[in-house]
Amino acid sequence: MNNEQIISILNKKLNLKEIYITGDSNHIKIIAIGDIFKGNSQVKRQQIIYAPLIDIITEKKIHALSITTYTIDEWKKTKKKQSD
Repeated sequence: MNNEQIISILNKKLNLKEIYITGDSNHIKIIAIGDIFKGNSQVKRQQIIYAPLIDIITEKKIHALSITTYTIDEWKKTKKKQSD
């Protein structure tokens, strides 16, 4: 399972504005941005990302995931802080 395939799965199932994936099948880091996360706890946000990937996780095509999620406004604030 490569990163482009994971991006494709997430884009088909979720309404995300942006998604960034780094790493390999041993450890994948996902940064997902979208208003789909508004009003959701961190646990619920991770569940949103896990749901479309659960089959490939249980098939051990992905070993470990690190997930960071942002709403569009949170992402803008984060990017602004990084550029300051």
